[in-house]
Amino acid sequence: MTNHQKRLAVPNSWPVERKTDTFTVKADAGPHGRSGVPLLILLRDVLEYVDTRKEARYALNQDSVLVNGDAISDEERPIGMFDILAFTEREEYYRVFPDEGGRLALTSIDAESAGSRLGRITEKTTVSGGDFQLTLHDGANVRVDADAADEYTPKDSIVIDNDSKEIVAHFVYEEGALVTSVAGQHAGRIGTIETIDVTLGSGDNAVTVETDDDTYETIEKYVVVIDENFVGGDDE
Repeated sequence: MTNHQKRLAVPNSWPVERKTDTFTVKADAGPHGRSGVPLLILLRDVLEYVDTRKEARYALNQDSVLVNGDAISDEERPIGMFDILAFTEREEYYRVFPDEGGRLALTSIDAESAGSRLGRITEKTTVSGGDFQLTLHDGANVRVDADAADEYTPKDSIVIDNDSKEIVAHFVYEEGALVTSVAGQHAGRIGTIETIDVTLGSGDNAVTVETDDDTYETIEKYVVVIDENFVGGDDE
C-alpha cells in the first residue's frame, strides 16, 4: 500500500494545491474518514510552522501540539471539521472550520474557546447496561445515561470538554437553530433555520436557511447546528 496520495484525487475539502506536484501526504487511519486532512499538511503547507516531515516529527515529539486536548505524535493523523488545534508553546489556538469554498480552514480562537469542541450527532444506539452511545460526525463516541438519553437525537450538536470528555452543552436541530453549511455550494455560510421540509421516501430533507443578507436552500445533511459564541474567532 502506497504512503502517498495523488493531489488531483484528494477530497475537495483538503486545503492543498492540486497542480503544483503529483503527490501529497496520505492521511493515516483515524477520525473523519477519507475527508480528514493529515496534520502534516496543516503544519507545513497551511501554517508553515515546519518545512519538512522530519521537522514536524520533532515538533510533535515535544508534546506541544494538541488536537482536542490530546498530545499528537503522528504527523499523518487526520484532522477534520470542528477539531481544535492548540500549540501550547506558541499560545496559539485554532478551530477547523469550512470556508465559503468548502475547504477546511483554520479559525484563530482564544484559549478558553479551545477548551471544548463541537460534535454533530449522527447516530444513537443502546449499549450494555441500558445506557446510550452517541456517535459523532468524526467517529467519536460519547456515552450518556439512559435517563438523559431522550434529550439527544441525531442531527443535534453537542459540545465536549477536551479535558473531561464530558458533554457541556447541547444544541437541538430545529427551526430557529443557528447552523453552518459544511458542504455544497453554500459551505461556510452561517444562518438560522427558517424551515425544514420533510421529503417523502429516501430523498434528503430540504432546509431553508436565513442569513443576514438573504436565504438559501440546502439539504439537511449539509447543515450543522452551532453556537454563536462557539464559532466566534479570537478578537485580539
